[in-house]
Amino acid sequence: MIGSLPSRYRIGIDPVRCMECGRCIENCSYGVFSRDGDRIQVNSRNCTACHRCIACCPRDAISLEEHPCDYRSHPLWTREAREAIYNQARTGKIILAGMGNALDYPVIFDRLVLDACQVTNPSLDPLREPIELTTHLGKRPARLDLRRREGGDIELRTRLTPNLRIETPVMIGHMSYGAISLNAQVAMARAAKKTGTFMGTGEGGLHAALHPYQDRMIVQVASGRFGVNIDYLERGAAIEIKIGQGAKPGIGGHLPGEKVCADISRTRMIPEGSDAISPAPHHDIYSIEDLAQLVRGLKEATEWKKPVFVKIAAVHNVAAIAAGIARSPADAVVVDGFRGGTGAAPTVFRDHVGIPIEAAIASVDKKLRDQGIRNEISVIASGGIRGSADVAKAIALGADAVYIGTAALAAMGCRVCGNCYRGLCPWGIATQRPDLVARLDPDEGSEQVANLIRAWTLELAELLGAAGINSIESLRGNRDRLRGYMLDEGLMQVLDVKPVGA
Repeated sequence: MIGSLPSRYRIGIDPVRCMECGRCIENCSYGVFSRDGDRIQVNSRNCTACHRCIACCPRDAISLEEHPCDYRSHPLWTREAREAIYNQARTGKIILAGMGNALDYPVIFDRLVLDACQVTNPSLDPLREPIELTTHLGKRPARLDLRRREGGDIELRTRLTPNLRIETPVMIGHMSYGAISLNAQVAMARAAKKTGTFMGTGEGGLHAALHPYQDRMIVQVASGRFGVNIDYLERGAAIEIKIGQGAKPGIGGHLPGEKVCADISRTRMIPEGSDAISPAPHHDIYSIEDLAQLVRGLKEATEWKKPVFVKIAAVHNVAAIAAGIARSPADAVVVDGFRGGTGAAPTVFRDHVGIPIEAAIASVDKKLRDQGIRNEISVIASGGIRGSADVAKAIALGADAVYIGTAALAAMGCRVCGNCYRGLCPWGIATQRPDLVARLDPDEGSEQVANLIRAWTLELAELLGAAGINSIESLRGNRDRLRGYMLDEGLMQVLDVKPVGA
């Protein structure tokens, strides 16, 4: 007998402040609160620390304590290790969790510091001098063929491939309808349109409610090919082939049948109530040549009018994979680090497979430069981007732009409780329950996400100005603007940065 385990959280209600209005009962979707006569009862074992009750309490009467009763401390047999064993001993099943890697690995971004000008190289004032943050994603020609016409005008003879033009190097990553609610998708699509950037559809197809924003949508083709037809491909501003995901490299996806309502069924083009299973590999891709054929097929289907991206998980040989993709007709490679979020992933994959985005981007950029093909493809960093400083550091390490996911959800209220896979999100984000979805107002959510992107864009301009740089393009791969602090020599060689003081 394993018996009862210590509660992860303890919810307290201040009897002096509580006026027993019942808002905690109404707002908690996990069944923590119930009414017993005139009193509100609490079942702390159901708590996920989503903070919905705290946010909605009009009297600040609710408190939350983490690990109120813990196990005997041990350096190896941590609480998480013991509870995983208890869980699997009872069920015999794989343990699932949401969000990205939750282990206490060092965050490399936090050990990189940015440069600023002082005397000899004056800084720039973004309020008075233009700072160019516009970014173009796609292939760049190795050379330009120019010809002077008889009248003296210059004619560009080089045929340029389609690029995406974004007003800020921050895009919203792929989160599918099914993993998140339609209200969440609509909110982020509106935010992308407001801020001049793009948003990914995820692998769940493109709902009709998103058609007004299709010029700002990147449609995804994953191994399950859900919702993929010619109408879907033609509506997107760009197409992304999903090969891997940072939160679960090497495995596919699974949307449980209970989440596949009639609306999701129509959008994904699968039977209502059936499990949506994405296999680990694309069954028509077993080599770079096979991938190149799919890229070419998608380009031909859309008359070579749209850029095609390829998304891969950050793994040990990510640089070699990216170099192969760069030699295909693909226009950009998306590298997703092991802190990338997800609605559901086996914890053993989420926490133990893959590498950090910082090391992955640096190695990809170096490999492409060494082979003389850096301009053949754009590089997009994804997985664990938390603020404008992370954006600037990722670009200095070699990215052209970044995807954000969890940050965009947090802007709409997400508390990163990691229970997305249960479909009970009380913020109306990672759920399909109509009463919960209705809690998220797309208008309010879109403004909050747009505000976040605008704020980061302003901060990026300030960071560039402080470094004396007037264009985001000049920061790309400019490792001289970075220094490593408390990083070991081997990692600094991978990142190709100098230590502080050097």
